Amino acid sequence: MERAEPAFLLAQLGAHAASQFAERLKILRLAPSDAGILRLLRTAAGISQQELAGKLNIHPSRLVALLDNLEKGGFLERRANPDDRRLYSLHLTKLGEKVLGEIGKVAREHQEALLSALSVEERQTLASLLLRVADQQGLVRGVHPGYQRLAAAKPSRATDEEPA
Repeated sequence: MERAEPAFLLAQLGAHAASQFAERLKILRLAPSDAGILRLLRTAAGISQQELAGKLNIHPSRLVALLDNLEKGGFLERRANPDDRRLYSLHLTKLGEKVLGEIGKVAREHQEALLSALSVEERQTLASLLLRVADQQGLVRGVHPGYQRLAAAKPSRATDEEPA
């Protein structure tokens, strides 16, 4: 029997999970990076583009293209920042809120399919262990490290296998 190496298994499952999630999001005509940005905007309504770029650790000019696509789709709006007219505040639209509900449903179905071999207790243990490793590695909770790779790539809606 082949020895199971945890680091390899994490990479293998991570790539598989990202690919499967991207495939599931295609029905919404969204990429995982879109879903991740919308999710962050729900918890940080009114955040500036610069603050969001910092949170995602990507160059602000790269973020503009991602936000432009989401704005064109009607999912978010840029508003003048009342404290600094040079900045835009980002806000979800009603359609953005609605699609977040749909993204949540897709994410729950994805998680269920991915973890169906585990009991509820095993899932909780796995999540606790993975969180401990992620914290030790200095990963920012709730922010996929794939946004850093987006800085060098051109966006491709619905085929982008990056963050969620």
